[in-house]
Amino acid sequence: MAKVFIIDEQPMYRQGIRAALARMQDVEIAGEADLTDAVLVPIDSQMPDVVVLGADASFNESLRICKEIKQRTPAVAVIMLSGDGQQDEQVFQAIKAQASAFHGRNVSADDLARTIARCANGEHPINDTLATRPRVAEQILQQFRELSREKETASFMSPLTPKEMEVLKYMAEGFLNKQIADQLDVTEQTIKNHITSILRKLNANARTQAVVIAIKKGLVTLSKD
Repeated sequence: MAKVFIIDEQPMYRQGIRAALARMQDVEIAGEADLTDAVLVPIDSQMPDVVVLGADASFNESLRICKEIKQRTPAVAVIMLSGDGQQDEQVFQAIKAQASAFHGRNVSADDLARTIARCANGEHPINDTLATRPRVAEQILQQFRELSREKETASFMSPLTPKEMEVLKYMAEGFLNKQIADQLDVTEQTIKNHITSILRKLNANARTQAVVIAIKKGLVTLSKD
């Protein structure tokens, strides 16, 4: 059962999402609220699994709220819904804000429910866009290049061990920590340790960043299937 909180500046749109999700067996509605800082209080107290965050006219404000949620409650997944569809720049900004998924506001109830289930399970469906949106991937990589230049660490990237390469390939395929642990027959804590090392060696701050860097450097390739 995924516990969901809905945020949008349009009451009718919030109510529409609520009504659609209320028919889903595996979704529990934790609450709904307007797009203001006041929403952070009920999210802190309710601790939903997923926040569905409308991002229409106030896209920049939605990005700010997304960042605030992730800073205060990192375990809460945020799904952003944009009225302008999935424009590359918006997807890029959503990834930077640590959103777990990104859809147009015309997403169907079934597709939104599937995304909620994936996010509640710890997945980041927004990563799926990297293989089909090279401009977004390049923007992310460019940002990391600039950070690397600032830190003067780009030329000192440590090589990955064979085991870390295995873990990285599973990360690129969207496997969760527990799934990787099962595949490699080790503990989940061991996988977490490997991922920490991978992020440090690739000068990345998150899994998405590490995967993009690895793809660009040819360390891993994504299946076309």
